[in-house]
Amino acid sequence: MKKLIYAAVLLLILTSCNNENNVNRKVVATNLVLSAPPADENIATTEKGYKAKENPQDISRKIIKEGEISFQTKNIAETRKAIYNTLQKLGGYIAEENESNDTANTRNEYILKARIPEKNFELFLNNVSATATKIDSKNIRARDVTAEYIDITTHLANKKKLEERYVELLQKGSKIADLLEIENKINEIETTIDSTQAQLNYLTKQVDYSSLNITFYTKQLIKDHDQSFGVKFVAALSGGWDDLGVFFFGCLAIWPMWIIAIIAFYAVKGWLRKHPLKKEKEVIAA
Repeated sequence: MKKLIYAAVLLLILTSCNNENNVNRKVVATNLVLSAPPADENIATTEKGYKAKENPQDISRKIIKEGEISFQTKNIAETRKAIYNTLQKLGGYIAEENESNDTANTRNEYILKARIPEKNFELFLNNVSATATKIDSKNIRARDVTAEYIDITTHLANKKKLEERYVELLQKGSKIADLLEIENKINEIETTIDSTQAQLNYLTKQVDYSSLNITFYTKQLIKDHDQSFGVKFVAALSGGWDDLGVFFFGCLAIWPMWIIAIIAFYAVKGWLRKHPLKKEKEVIAA
């Protein structure tokens, strides 16, 4: 009988121990404390946070090339066509185009903003220069953005790694408050990732495609014998009217001198009226 009692007591003790272990496990699972993800062994930390595994020395130099060229050409239509054909062969494109005609100076002008693959920039510049009859100006700049590129790439890699760690915490958590806080953190990180990725895409495009602002023009001299009588007559009237306007506004611009002249005129006139006898005596004496 005693053996049965001992066996029953021992069974109750073992059952209570198992229940206690289950309770402890549940408490550990439900009381998950939200904290920053642990640092990866292969990632060094700095003041800004995590650093990517990528070695900056493995990234080639990132150079942005920009330039402007202005020149005179004989035939503006042929020059424009030649530039378009060269761009098509070298994989470039026209980002912006403007045309202007100055009838007074008989100047026809084109302004093109060309984007060309970086490797073909020098070849394209030489081809454009070859179409000029006279180059007015040429400016080429090269800007090294390697440090900026590494910084953005590192920042993007760190944020993606941080997002993965928060996703792991989200899968382990069970408390609603913790889950909501983790989801908010993930949303913030995703917003930062999208913004950083857009910056990286823009910088990469600037590096891959160099820009060249091209201004070319033609000047034509109008001969007098090419103009009819009517054209000359209208031009003479227009020129005379312009000269009259210049004269009028020129006189108007020196109005202080007119006021001084009027005052001097009346002052002299008044003085002569006050001394008439003296002038008569001088005449008689003579």
